[in-house]
Amino acid sequence: MSDESVIEDAIRKNAAGPKSAEVDGQKVEQHSLSDQIAADAYLASKKAMKSRNSGLKITKLSHSGA
Repeated sequence: MSDESVIEDAIRKNAAGPKSAEVDGQKVEQHSLSDQIAADAYLASKKAMKSRNSGLKITKLSHSGA
């Protein structure tokens, strides 16, 4: 599994579950869905910046001599 699919699965799983739960005096609370989406967007942007071209395409431009 790629990191992207793992993150997507975690977000999907957290969105389907309860925000907080309490069992035998132990309380568990998750980050909000908007925080998770923001974290996913941040990680995706970091991954894009590490790519070879960083989203830029460099081409040589030449004009006809007139």
